[in-house]
Amino acid sequence: MLTDFFYTLKNRKVPVSITEWMTLMEALSKGYISSLDEFYYLARAILVKSENHYDQYDVAFQEYFKGIEGPAEINQQILDWLKDPAIRKTLTEEERALFKSMDFDKLLEEFEKRLKEQTEQHDGGGNWIGRGGTSPFGHSGYHPGGIRIGGQSGHGHAVKIAAERRFQNYRSDLTLDIRQIKMALRRLRQLSRTGYEDELDLDETIDATCKNAGELEFIWMRSRKNAVKMLLLMDVGGSMDPFALLCSQLFSAAHSSSHFKDFKFYYFHNCIYDSLYQDIERRGAVSTDHLLRTMEPDYKVVLVGDASMAPSELIQRDGIINYYEHNETAGVVWLKRIADHFTHSVWLNPDNSNYWDSMSVNMIKKIFPMFELTLDGLGEAMKKLTVNK
Repeated sequence: MLTDFFYTLKNRKVPVSITEWMTLMEALSKGYISSLDEFYYLARAILVKSENHYDQYDVAFQEYFKGIEGPAEINQQILDWLKDPAIRKTLTEEERALFKSMDFDKLLEEFEKRLKEQTEQHDGGGNWIGRGGTSPFGHSGYHPGGIRIGGQSGHGHAVKIAAERRFQNYRSDLTLDIRQIKMALRRLRQLSRTGYEDELDLDETIDATCKNAGELEFIWMRSRKNAVKMLLLMDVGGSMDPFALLCSQLFSAAHSSSHFKDFKFYYFHNCIYDSLYQDIERRGAVSTDHLLRTMEPDYKVVLVGDASMAPSELIQRDGIINYYEHNETAGVVWLKRIADHFTHSVWLNPDNSNYWDSMSVNMIKKIFPMFELTLDGLGEAMKKLTVNK
């Protein structure tokens, strides 16, 4: 039953297991659903383990059930007409049997035609986009295999169930929210046992008790704590302004994460030079050389920026773009010193990788592994930071 739907999901990269599929089949056999709408939500709840796959699920559902991608825009006036049906036409079973579902292509063709021709509101009719009638287009009426527009499903006959693709913003190639960033950062955890022996070692306690003729003997061990230390360096201002919200979300997620042993952050503009800064206004300068001399090499370093600048800003002394500042050492030298000092470092670029073709981006990519600031990119960056060198 519905075996082809299982393989359609697989083809669309939805990781469905046999166990989950059999659970869905059991739910169907017990009569838990009565319409296509209900099946859509039930199957998604059982089969889809992560919201990252909602969009692939919608595509697969639409493909298998031959859903309709509606026109790009539906006139707002038509949508207003479809609010609060004034008439609900009641049909006998004999009258319903007289209807035949339109061919898929014909249905879409007629829908487009009516959108262009309709000039007024309709209720209870059988042709125009309306409410409470027998037209194939609208809601609160009856027509097998029609397109429901607005309203709520009343009979479960709507072909258009997944075409809205309302969950596409969860796709992993799009940008992140704070919760998703936190989940990605958790991959940096490296647990080790430190501190006082305050955690019960259950296995050793059982073993010691058995050796002690059944008399309880408690064995304690040190708790496991995350030993990861993180250094976040963020480009601010100029070409980074369009990404201010995204970078703010990344900072909020990292700053509020409780699983780092230590977390430090500094700001820069375009490139790192002789100083880094403690706030976004680039005040409170801290010597970059001092940080490299005092910070342990085991910090996980994450640099964030679009890496777009004039080549002179990277390779020249006093190449810094701010007229009132000077740099004794070229920016590219500082970047190499950071990469050499710390054992693990990555560069997160909020710009689309299709635009990573400038000279400055290519130079920085040779120094740091560069990843897009998307869910996939952040996940790959965290993996890179945990690989033993």
